[in-house]
Amino acid sequence: GAFMTANLLAHSRLFKAGIARSGAYNRSLTPFGFQAEPRSYWEAMPVYLRMSPFTYANQVKDAILFTHGMDDNNSGTFPIQSERMYAAVKGHGGTARLVMLPGESHGYAARESVGHVLAEMTEWLDRHVKTGRPSVP
Repeated sequence: GAFMTANLLAHSRLFKAGIARSGAYNRSLTPFGFQAEPRSYWEAMPVYLRMSPFTYANQVKDAILFTHGMDDNNSGTFPIQSERMYAAVKGHGGTARLVMLPGESHGYAARESVGHVLAEMTEWLDRHVKTGRPSVP
């Protein structure tokens, strides 16, 4: 979901905002294959780059909220994925927010974390979707 959200915001203007939870945005950080791609980064570098929303972070024109568990132990979605994607979008003038959840893994379990994420998502959509204004022209 997060991977697709970031790619859609990088390659289209279909949405006013997106929410990306615990995603993998830079496929070079999973260099020995991912999903249906068995080749390594060094064997299929163009595929890894083309598939990575990180490559196109400068094209994200609409608001994106990133959330990530600080203890995510999924081998493809370590927290650095969200940290770097957030920095890349912000570095290119995009509208982004990063919420890191202490003690959470890939799926969020603590009542406080779930409530926090729901509040962040609601506020994000209220601010960026209900207003009807694009984030960046």
